[in-house]
Amino acid sequence: MRRLTLRRAPGRPLERLTARRSTRPLRPARLLGVTAAAAVLALTASGCVTVHGELALMPPATPAEAAQALADFTSAYNQADKAYDPALDARRVTGPFGEINQAGLRARAATSPGGNAAHRPLELTDARFVLPRKAGWPRWFLADTDSNLDTDAGPGDQRWLLVFVRNGPQELWEVAHLVILAPSEVPRFAEEDGYAVPVAAGSDAYAVAPEELGAGYVSFLKDGQQGALAAGPHTTLWREQRQKGAKRPGLATQYLDRVANQGDFAPLGLRTEDGDAFVFFATRFFERQTAAPGYRPKVDPSVKALLTGEVKNTVTKEWVSNQAALVKPAGTAHDGVTIKARLQGVVGAQGS
Repeated sequence: MRRLTLRRAPGRPLERLTARRSTRPLRPARLLGVTAAAAVLALTASGCVTVHGELALMPPATPAEAAQALADFTSAYNQADKAYDPALDARRVTGPFGEINQAGLRARAATSPGGNAAHRPLELTDARFVLPRKAGWPRWFLADTDSNLDTDAGPGDQRWLLVFVRNGPQELWEVAHLVILAPSEVPRFAEEDGYAVPVAAGSDAYAVAPEELGAGYVSFLKDGQQGALAAGPHTTLWREQRQKGAKRPGLATQYLDRVANQGDFAPLGLRTEDGDAFVFFATRFFERQTAAPGYRPKVDPSVKALLTGEVKNTVTKEWVSNQAALVKPAGTAHDGVTIKARLQGVVGAQGS
């Protein structure tokens, strides 16, 4: 594992808000054919080796380049958080985290147009860079960091896991996924030749292929059939909380979940030393609240800032949800998938 400590000042923690594809249950992954390239043809100007039109296995970055990407992100994040200006970090975020971040900044800019009077510079230190080799673009790596927004020991101690994605040699590194875990919950990642081992989206080596996690999660939230999902705060308890909220007097709440796995929302996985897969994946859901005749749903100011249309008796909030899951090897009969963390935020709202 490549380890490097980075100390760079600078916001406030990301506010963790709470509340396409198919929706079939989680099931064993399909076997996908894999072809190997035959011979090296040329070395490109970017340092990538072309192999019959594909790229040879290459590390995503050097430790120094990964550290610079983390520093650049932290600086942009702090500038944006201090000014509540999404444009200041728009080129350093993407995917599910990017959509949550940008919507949150737009909302806070509307409610606090003078900027963030309580801004506290974010510092991400003790950075451990997990660098998987892969062919072609996009490339990505994981930064396992300690933030200055928690306690350094005990139950309040946390690690910020940020997934950086780069879509080409001329593109910037952007953070696509962020989840927050206790130090003891961060797995030890497997290595080959000194580099981390990525898990293919369609791999059949695990209880569920990474590309199927979103569909299975969406299906469970709809019908409650766990399949390979283990019970826990982000599965059974989360569904129970939704059901309780739907029964409030005078206010009916409905949920509609959707898979989000295209482009920079694509699931990304790493093999652990125990033979599991640790996978980052995203979903999108809509929360519709309809008030009884003669009443209007209450709309939080931060949601109102993202609102289109007029709230007469219904408001529909759109959320993006970013999860990290630990997936057991194929053949695991029960509890093959454990959702370890979830970070979600409102990214839009519609009144009617």
